Amino acid sequence: MRLDWKIIRGYQLGLWCLLLVGCTHKVDSDRPLTFWCSNNAGEITFAKEFTTRWQKQHPGKPLRYQPIPEGQSSEEIILASVVGKTTPDIYANMWQGNVEMYAKAGVLIPLDTLDGFLDFIKLRCDSAVVREITSSDGHIYQVPWKVNPIMLFCNTRSLQQWHTPTPPYVYADYLKAGQEFKQDKNGDGYVDQWLGYTEVKAIWYQRLFNFYPLYLAASNGAPLIKKTADGTMEAAFDNQYAIEVFRFLQTLYKNDYFAKERLSATRDPFLAQRIATQFTGPWTVEFLDKFKDPGFEYGIYSMPVPGNHTGPVYTYGDPKNIVIFNTCPNPQLAWEFVKTLVDKSGDLRLMELTGQFPRRKEIDTDPYFAGFLARNPRLKPFAQQTRYIKGVDNCELIVEVFDIISQEYEACVIFNKKTPEAAIHDAAKAVNVLLKSE
Repeated sequence: MRLDWKIIRGYQLGLWCLLLVGCTHKVDSDRPLTFWCSNNAGEITFAKEFTTRWQKQHPGKPLRYQPIPEGQSSEEIILASVVGKTTPDIYANMWQGNVEMYAKAGVLIPLDTLDGFLDFIKLRCDSAVVREITSSDGHIYQVPWKVNPIMLFCNTRSLQQWHTPTPPYVYADYLKAGQEFKQDKNGDGYVDQWLGYTEVKAIWYQRLFNFYPLYLAASNGAPLIKKTADGTMEAAFDNQYAIEVFRFLQTLYKNDYFAKERLSATRDPFLAQRIATQFTGPWTVEFLDKFKDPGFEYGIYSMPVPGNHTGPVYTYGDPKNIVIFNTCPNPQLAWEFVKTLVDKSGDLRLMELTGQFPRRKEIDTDPYFAGFLARNPRLKPFAQQTRYIKGVDNCELIVEVFDIISQEYEACVIFNKKTPEAAIHDAAKAVNVLLKSE
């Protein structure tokens, strides 16, 4: 997810202009349906396989797949296609946080108006997921498709060697592990072995992989934005959980337990054993198992939490969903195809081809998926974590909310210029101004 936010804002302005003038268009009802998938090799194979199967079973209802055109980011390409009225009929891999913006612009099909949609989704997903994907206008514009829970990877052999506390961690234990593990290995006066690393840049999407999963873990999945009694939206994160997360991360950087220097341009620091832990998703498993040195051992655990935490540990699920644009000449037919991607056999094939998880309830205990998890034991912790994941709040300004939090994150966590209390309070204040200005 690499976005230039200034470019995105430019496209958004175009999107709102479209909304103002109306989104009328001429629909060619005889043309084949078009299906865009991501450029990920596994998902291209997935799209090709299911499109071919559809063609064989429905020769009179043509459907073509295409990987999303190359560009700076898939989000930017989709925005440009909406503004240019060149959208596909079906798009898989839509970031959940963007759906509300498109829904309010009137360019998506309300899927709950299609025959069989609600019954199917309620059977596949639990009620919390259905609530999460329901728009503020009461309709549903997205099919919850796949998730990649963010969890804690630990080099278990290295940590055992230093006699550090073992995971799962509360903040105090994790900080103690940082104190024991950091080291100046070459004696030049600078730390060159850290407990962990996470991107320090003040770019909004980076908060999805450090602040946000830790906030969800600490708060049992609390929202960042909430609706007030009068129906307006306001910040919901000016609380002890967000403050504790900022303080926890600030302490990690202030004491050199986390590296401030950018390590992403070097050999993977986790495999090189320059760091012992990282916050990441299931896509990392295949990479680690392919390139790890002999004897390298690691485990996968829930995110660190405050010492007084009780209940399950939530995290960010990085949800990507499927939408049908209003340029589609036959939305009911498009849904009939999408349904083949997200039924049990479709979900299993997604796991087999990509190592990603469907957003389906009880996937860790459903016998249908047991064979896959038995063959891929490294992925079992992620399957169990899918019971306790969250996406992002349904707010068309959610990117700007994360942008505001990122500015305060940089000032407080990275540069230590503010207290966690002041940084969180200032972020919430700025978010409230933003929400009331719309």
